[in-house]
This record gives sequence, structure tokens and C-alpha cells, in this order.
Amino acid sequence: MKKNEEKTNVMRVLDSKKIKYNSFTYLDSGVVSGIEVARVIGQNPDMVFKTLVTEGASKKNYVFLVPVEKELDLKKAAKTVGEKSVSMIKSKELLPLTGYIHGGCSPIGMKKLFKTVIDSSASHYETIFFSGGKIGYQVELSLSDLEKCVPFILADIAENK
Repeated sequence: MKKNEEKTNVMRVLDSKKIKYNSFTYLDSGVVSGIEVARVIGQNPDMVFKTLVTEGASKKNYVFLVPVEKELDLKKAAKTVGEKSVSMIKSKELLPLTGYIHGGCSPIGMKKLFKTVIDSSASHYETIFFSGGKIGYQVELSLSDLEKCVPFILADIAENK
């Protein structure tokens, strides 16, 4: 686990709002999966969240955060945002829509503010970890501080396995 030195857009947003956070990098580790990221930064995978961007039947976009060991339950997600259905957007659509690439997508600092839902399991922890806005970077933040940047709701959206 290494404290991060370089600033990403997410970190600049947090700094501009004077929000305290911890940042970590795993640039030279070769890890790919969220579970590996949790291991490399020395954190419980239940506290490390991946950011997923979807499109509803209405063509509106939504952002969901779920623990890295779990998958998004598309039916629960759709119900939570009042859609008939939601589906994951294609990787190539991510950058033009959010300003982020696959593997570096963060709920903070997207081009537009999308309705955001975080799995309710996040409320069990003082802080959670999620992408710092660039592959190889993670930030740690409390939900109350995250809410100062991105309005969100908590809901049961992860698949039960």
C-alpha cells in the first residue's frame, strides 16, 4: 500500500471543496480486478467499491457503486431508479459520457451529474474506497464527505450470492 503523490481530477475536486481524504496508488502492481486492488491497498474488499455506469430503458444514465466482490443486480438497480430495466453501457461509451475510462471511473468529477446509487452495505463502514479517477488510483472517503460532491441514495443493489 502506497500513499499517492500525483493528483487526479477527483483529488482536485476534493481539495477544492476542502474535503479530507486518503489516496492510494497501485500503479506498478499489475493488478486488474477490484479484489486484487483491495488486497494490494490492504483493505477489506467489502469496503472497496467499483463504479458502474448504466443506461435505463428511458435512455437516462445512472451510476451505481457496489463492493468489488459483488455484481450489480440489474433488476434491483432498475427498480431503485424507477426504470423498467437498466443495462451496462459499452466501454467505448464511457469516456465521452463521463470523462473516465474503464477501470478508472469515479462517481466524483464526471462530465455530468448522474443519479447515483451506492449499495447499502457502504453504510456499515466509516469510510469506503473507490476509484480516484484514473487506473491505479483509489481514494478513501466517508459517505458524508462523498455526499458533499455527489448526491446519492443508498439501496440494496448488489446480487445476493
